[in-house]
Amino acid sequence: MKNKLYFDIILREKSRMAFEATQKEQESVGYYSLPEQDVSSILEYCRNISSDVEDIAVIGIGGSSLGAKAIYEFLKPVENLSRTLHFFESTDPINIKNILDSINVDKTHFLVISKSGTTVETFSIYKYILSKHDKSDSYTFITDPGSDLEKYAKHINASVLHLPKHVGGRFSVLSVVGLVPLALCGVDIKALLQGADNIKASYFKNGYLQEILLKKSLFYAKNHAKYHINCLFAYSESLKYFCEWYVQLWGESLGKKQRHSAFNVGLTPIGLIGPKDQHSFLQLIMEGTRDKSVTFIKIDDFQEDLCIIPDITLPHLESLDTLNNLPFSTLINMQCDSVIEALKEENIPLDSITLPKMDAENIGSLIYYYELLTSLVGQLIDVNTYDQPGVEAAKIILKKKLAL
Repeated sequence: MKNKLYFDIILREKSRMAFEATQKEQESVGYYSLPEQDVSSILEYCRNISSDVEDIAVIGIGGSSLGAKAIYEFLKPVENLSRTLHFFESTDPINIKNILDSINVDKTHFLVISKSGTTVETFSIYKYILSKHDKSDSYTFITDPGSDLEKYAKHINASVLHLPKHVGGRFSVLSVVGLVPLALCGVDIKALLQGADNIKASYFKNGYLQEILLKKSLFYAKNHAKYHINCLFAYSESLKYFCEWYVQLWGESLGKKQRHSAFNVGLTPIGLIGPKDQHSFLQLIMEGTRDKSVTFIKIDDFQEDLCIIPDITLPHLESLDTLNNLPFSTLINMQCDSVIEALKEENIPLDSITLPKMDAENIGSLIYYYELLTSLVGQLIDVNTYDQPGVEAAKIILKKKLAL
């Protein structure tokens, strides 16, 4: 009993220190303040884009594209968006050609996004598109103030927007990097930021999420050697690209050498979509090596009650009549609940998040929830959450190869 009490005291102390560390980080890490920003200048910029523009294309990679893509793909099925958003984020020549073939470049506005202004993938694609569409007013450049990219944009009289200070790429979705392309497509970015601000207020002002986030981050930190794989199991196809964003956020932020030791640490992120991955990866979680924790994401209201399994009896398959008249929204959540129940019986560590419905406010909340969680885990496993030396090492080698 004394050992348990001592252990609980240590955990409470670690929790207090992690919370205080995130409070202090607000002074130097820019993403924390993004929910309160004034977006009037962004909305004014968007209103000045020609009404003849039918498509918006982001030329960027990693943090320059994944966040906006996650939000856009989440909202696209349920909202009547005004423009289509495309992403040039790969140097795969077939991918580039397919996207170009699907748009009218004369009615497309291109957002070239690079924090450093020298991203190889981004500018190889930009040069190719520029060779086919050389009109400076069709391009807006988003970069750090004073970068070589800003100098280039001014040289060709193109528009330039600046990233806010101290906001890293994978934490930049709620800045101009994500808000501009989303607003140009008709997403309610004020609602998006309101969702993020709700999470921030609950965490920093002693709301219910403070305890939830601290307990969850403490579990990951305490068990990061044993349960070093975290599976995000999202029960909606619309969350597919949110899972991709989470993989970058988690992997690039937490896979590091510790600040005060020579140990390599990290939590491996895996994005799964239910029920599809029930028929593949679930087997590994259920009976494979016990090195995984799982977070389920459910949607309470899919806003699609008309999609119901018809009352049809199939010869020799009468046992499946239990499906008749069942809404698909009910079925998918029953499938999720069944998997949760099965994993609990196997003592797999898990938790769940339920989004009330599919709208900008809720996806904004989910984005900020995971950003805060990442910062907390980074503090507790003693890594620099905001650098990426492993990524930079590969970039340096590539630039040396290109110089040969």
